Amino acid sequence: MSDNEIHQGGCACGENRYETTGNPERARVCHCRYCQLRSGSPFGVGAWFKEENVKHHSQNYNQYKFVTESGNTFETNFCKKCGTSVYWTISAPALKGLTAIAAATFDPPSFWFGVSGEIFTRSKAPYIDIKCEEQFETSPTYNPTKKDEDRFDGSK
Repeated sequence: MSDNEIHQGGCACGENRYETTGNPERARVCHCRYCQLRSGSPFGVGAWFKEENVKHHSQNYNQYKFVTESGNTFETNFCKKCGTSVYWTISAPALKGLTAIAAATFDPPSFWFGVSGEIFTRSKAPYIDIKCEEQFETSPTYNPTKKDEDRFDGSK
């Protein structure tokens, strides 16, 4: 794929559309409780792009922002009309200047890139078996500074 190739996507109702340029900086499957709750599924798949490589054609989003147990701000953006979680940001230093696009929101072929790893496998559903280069029980940048509510604790 070319560094200038453009891919488009958006929410289920079509109210919010975006385009990305080039390859994602990283793409990961995340099994953390935050992503499970955000997506309503056993895991989320984020394709992380430099902010300047993501263009939003509309901004009809609601935001939900919270602080993770590592002290990072997590902001997810979802369509006001249909509720699709389209993109998110996390303030962790390793993710500075990056925006995660929910992989399934890309127009077909939705999964045109590979994933390099899985994070937070400690809360992975037992029936999930993903083949990728790296697996982490938590995350390489995981550094808890507070205790989450039990409902967010993926180690149980």
